[in-house]
Amino acid sequence: MKPPIILINYKAYENSYGERGYEISRKIEKVSKEYGVPVIVTVPATMIYKLSKETELIVYAQHVDGLEHGAKTGSILPEMVKDAGGKGSLLNHSERRIRLDEIHDAVIRMRKIGLESVVCVDRYELVYSMGILKPDAILIEPPELIGSGVAVSKAKPEVITKAVDEIKKVPGVYLVAGAGITSGEDVYKAVELGADGIGVASAVMRAKEPERVVAEFINQALKALEKRS
Repeated sequence: MKPPIILINYKAYENSYGERGYEISRKIEKVSKEYGVPVIVTVPATMIYKLSKETELIVYAQHVDGLEHGAKTGSILPEMVKDAGGKGSLLNHSERRIRLDEIHDAVIRMRKIGLESVVCVDRYELVYSMGILKPDAILIEPPELIGSGVAVSKAKPEVITKAVDEIKKVPGVYLVAGAGITSGEDVYKAVELGADGIGVASAVMRAKEPERVVAEFINQALKALEKRS
C-alpha cells in the first residue's frame, strides 16, 4: 500500500457480484494499469476468489472476524480471505460496525498472516486511538455524508486536516478520506489537505462510465500529491 490510495467499496449493489461485478472490475483494472496506480476493491466475499485470480486489482474483503478456527458458523476468518487470494479487509465501516476489541483482534490476526487492514472511523477524534492498533490505514468517513454527493473535503475540510494531525502521531499508518466524494475536484482537495488517498463507493458503482470516473480520480490524486511534494 502506498499513496495515492484508491479504495473502491463495492458494497452490495446489483453490480457488485456475478458477471456484472466482474465486468466493472475489468474496467477498473484497465484504468489502474494505464496509470500504473494499484486500486483496492473491497468486494462481497463471493467475489474474492474470482477477482483475485482473474484480475490484477488488490482485492479486499468488506469485513473479517478476528476469530480462531472452530465452531463459528457464518464467520469470515482472515485465513479464509487469504486462501481465496484476498490481500486485506476493510473493518468497522459505518454500515458494518464492530466493537473495539473485535477491531483489535482482527487487525492483529490479519497482520500475523500478512493481510492488510483499513479501519474506518467516523470522526477525527478516533484516528489516533485506532491508529495505535497499527492498521495499514485509517479511513475517515463522517456517516452523514456517505452517499450524499457532498464531499467531506468540501463540507467539512477540517475533519481531514485534524485527522492528518492525528495520524502524524502514529507513523506508518496512512490516512484515507471518504464520504460523498463524487468528482476529481473532491479527490484533489482531499489529497491536497493531507490525505494519502480516497475511499469511494456509489460514485463508481453507480456511474454510467465507471472507468472514466476512476481515471479522473486517479489523475487528480496524482496531481495533488505532486503539488504537495
